Amino acid sequence: MVKYTVDAKDKTLGRLATEVAVLLRGKNDPKFVPYRDSGNTVEVLNSDKFKVSGKKAGEKMYWHYSRYPGGIKGTSYESLRIKDHAKIIQKAVYGMLPKNKLRFQMIKRLIVK
Repeated sequence: MVKYTVDAKDKTLGRLATEVAVLLRGKNDPKFVPYRDSGNTVEVLNSDKFKVSGKKAGEKMYWHYSRYPGGIKGTSYESLRIKDHAKIIQKAVYGMLPKNKLRFQMIKRLIVK
């Protein structure tokens, strides 16, 4: 159980998210086992200063489906960045964690400031 601090200033979103996901998972530890939660905590500083490459800033969409007919809702990257820039990093890291019961426990220990 280690607390890591990552600075997001001038880092690309995807590379930042992979770095944070590796630390949350504990893959940098020599005692890593895929079925055990490492208990690491990661704090991301300067979360409003990350960048994206290419045309993603104007074209990227985040979708949410309520499982009802016609219940798909989309939010653009620009509007989500203005509203809550921390949620962009959380969604990117969440998608890079393993899709099992440990994912929810790991994402709770991500602190985005």
